[in-house]
Amino acid sequence: MIIVAGAAIGLAGCGSSAGDDVAAPSPSSAQTNAATPPAAATTVATAPSSAPPATEGSADPCGLVSPQEAQQLAGTPLLSPAAVDETCTYAAPPNGPTAQVEVRVGQTALAYYTAERATGHEMQPLSGVGDQAFIWDYAVFVAKGAKRVSINLVRGNDPAENRGPLENLARTVAARI
Repeated sequence: MIIVAGAAIGLAGCGSSAGDDVAAPSPSSAQTNAATPPAAATTVATAPSSAPPATEGSADPCGLVSPQEAQQLAGTPLLSPAAVDETCTYAAPPNGPTAQVEVRVGQTALAYYTAERATGHEMQPLSGVGDQAFIWDYAVFVAKGAKRVSINLVRGNDPAENRGPLENLARTVAARI
C-alpha cells in the first residue's frame, strides 16, 4: 500500500501526455483487483448442493452477538468489536490469552461456510436452529430465511469444550435473525 501510494504521488508530479492517461491503471483499481482473488468467487459458486442458497440481505454482525456473549464464548475479556463490511471481530487484548470471536453475515458467512466445508471439516447438523445450521470444532453456521450467519471462535482449548457454548450462541443468534 505504501508502494502504491508512493507511486501515485510520484506519477502525480510528472507531466502527462494523452497516451499516459490511458495506459496507467488507477491505484484504487489495482488494489481492488489484487484484493479480490478469483478463487473466492469460484469457491462460493461451486458450493456443494447441500449448501444453503445465497443471501438476499444481511444483518449487522456486531448487533447479533453482544460483547458479553463474545467474552463468554471466548472465556476471556475481549476488546471492543471491530466491524468491517459483513464481519465483526472481537479480539483479546495483546497481553491476554489468545482468543477471538468472528461473526460473519450474508455472503461473507456463506463464503466462510463453503470454504470450511471444502477443507473437510467434520460438520454436524444442529436441529431446531434456524432453517439450517451446522457446528464444527470452533465454529457454527446458521441459515434462517435469506439470512446467513457464521460464528468462528479462535481459542487454544479442547474443541469439545466449545460445543455447548457455540450451540447456545447459535440458538440465540437464530432467534435474532
